[in-house]
Amino acid sequence: MSSVPLPESPTPTAREEHNAQQAQIVAQQAATTIEAGEPYGNFSDDGYETDQDSTASTSISSSVRDYAFENGRRYHSFRSGQYQFPNDEPEQEREDMKHAMIVNLCGGKLHYAPIKEPQNILDVGTGTGIWAIDVGDEYPSAEVLGIDLSPIQPAWVPPNVKFLVDDCESSWMHKPNTLDFIHARHMVSSIKNWPKLLNQAFNTLEPGGWVELQDIQFKAHCDDDTIKDDYQLEKFLRLVHEGLAVFGVDAASVLKNKQLLMDTGFVNVEEKIFKLPVGTWPKNKTMKMIGLYMSSVVNDGLNGISMGPFTRGLKWSREEVEIFLIGVRKSLKDTSTHSYLPFHVVYGQRPLDT
Repeated sequence: MSSVPLPESPTPTAREEHNAQQAQIVAQQAATTIEAGEPYGNFSDDGYETDQDSTASTSISSSVRDYAFENGRRYHSFRSGQYQFPNDEPEQEREDMKHAMIVNLCGGKLHYAPIKEPQNILDVGTGTGIWAIDVGDEYPSAEVLGIDLSPIQPAWVPPNVKFLVDDCESSWMHKPNTLDFIHARHMVSSIKNWPKLLNQAFNTLEPGGWVELQDIQFKAHCDDDTIKDDYQLEKFLRLVHEGLAVFGVDAASVLKNKQLLMDTGFVNVEEKIFKLPVGTWPKNKTMKMIGLYMSSVVNDGLNGISMGPFTRGLKWSREEVEIFLIGVRKSLKDTSTHSYLPFHVVYGQRPLDT
């Protein structure tokens, strides 16, 4: 009797090999030097076309008492003024775009902390809840809780994901030694007292549990001296720093995250720094797409990012802000300036013997 031949092992397709090669190039450039492409006008490649002055419609909630309104934008009312940025639909769409951008930058990773089979995960400052939902899908046996000042998360979520309106800078309700993983992303512009928050995180994690902080540094960098002294995006970022400082927020604290984790008592602390290009100037197609995300995230967020810090903190009028932003929008379209913003990922572990 002739034997039945065993099926051949599947081999990677040419597209899969190409995608893997591109992912390697992206990872290498994001951590070292991004190769610039030839300068040209508006980017249009492989279907990635954009209106650089894109806008989104705003629908006002029927429950006005849940929100505050200022300068045409909607803000949270719980602990009003704690967070200087809006929570309306345009801002929610921008936050989801930031999530897609970071996931692409990180090669699909939702975290770098080496967690295995987590059972209890906390997402601090969950925003639209998109990270919590994705991590709930990735770890279906884990209970995921996202907390935020705004109740803007969707109603339809995985059964293991829940959301709660809460202020992470108040006393935590969690019992000590109960969480496996605590995640916080894009919180550098919100937290006033990082040592207090990290101490609460340390005590709430079980021994061996992990914390991870992911944040963008609000400072434009470049590797080829193409940033000029009059670069309006850099001036905009500096003014955001100054406006937030009025409210006790240090937007440069992202540079201290690694040391803060070690000072708190975390061990096995690691930091990874990636480069987020601003605009479509990179030569690599994936980095070009990430740069398109980044320029859209900044362009669509100029009004929302600036109104709170500039009008509340720096005492500018709304009209002064709008006039200033004209120059910032122009700088975002300049593909001859090869700027990027550093993206910091820092994670650490609570010691097993605590």
